[in-house]
Amino acid sequence: MQVKIANPIYDVVFKYLMEDNAIAKLMVSSIIGEEVEWLDPKPQEYVTETFNVGQTTHTVYRLDFNAKIKTADGYKMVLIEMQKATLMIDIVRFRAYLGRQYAHAGNVHVEAKGKKTTITPLQIYTIYFLGDDLKICDTPVLRIFPNVVDVATNKEVEARSEFIESLNHKSWVVQISCLKQRRRSELEKLLSVFDQSNITSDNHILNVSEEDFPEEYRHIVRRLKMAASNKEVMEQMKKEDMYLLYLKQVERKSEEKGEEKATKKYEGIIAKKDQEINQKDQELSQKDQELNQKDKEIESLLKQIKDLQGSTT
Repeated sequence: MQVKIANPIYDVVFKYLMEDNAIAKLMVSSIIGEEVEWLDPKPQEYVTETFNVGQTTHTVYRLDFNAKIKTADGYKMVLIEMQKATLMIDIVRFRAYLGRQYAHAGNVHVEAKGKKTTITPLQIYTIYFLGDDLKICDTPVLRIFPNVVDVATNKEVEARSEFIESLNHKSWVVQISCLKQRRRSELEKLLSVFDQSNITSDNHILNVSEEDFPEEYRHIVRRLKMAASNKEVMEQMKKEDMYLLYLKQVERKSEEKGEEKATKKYEGIIAKKDQEINQKDQELSQKDQELNQKDKEIESLLKQIKDLQGSTT
């Protein structure tokens, strides 16, 4: 059965989806490929940042979780940073926010064992949902892990170290534009709710078949169906459309100004070169005139010498 769902590429819909803790836990577990025992979301927020162009502001949705992950010998605590961006201009913000996460003194796990209390820095997992692709479109979901290698043998070291894991992070990148009809794994089936090839005549709505999703994923479809009937969500999506259109206009004008500036710069360089060439031409012309004058003087002297020789004979 075909159902209409709100398009989760919009910030407001993504936020609405991830506010359901069961869905957030399912989504995170499926992406990182590890069993999440519990997921504790930190306060959700829209982060407002100011552009250099006029007084324009831009909001980027990001969501952080403290997560308890089951391991072979117990469990580990990690910080999961999830961000979604439609435009690639957000790369600098991703870097800045990641740096703040490393620097934040509160991103530690405190555990009391008898009289002893241990404080462990949380390893950071980053998950990025990108509207733009990274020019690696054969792979909708990318996994980037730090490898530990023995430099002498060039072989990977299997042992793990708290020191290394605390100073490096694992990343996953979901390229939304590359999800088209990709259903090779359970994860790609789950993420197909983002597939923009299912878009209708209304960009706010995707048309999906609920039967295409395993039963454990249908809660996601139903949540997005609820979002499609939520007037406040739909109104916010229209505002996002207007804002993205404005951003694109600002970006285009900036490019046009950059091209105009570059053109004027090169025109100035060419004009200067033309002026130098004209100056050289004038100098050469003057040299030619001087040489012609010298030739005439020599011819006159030769004629005088010839006339004198004729008169003496």
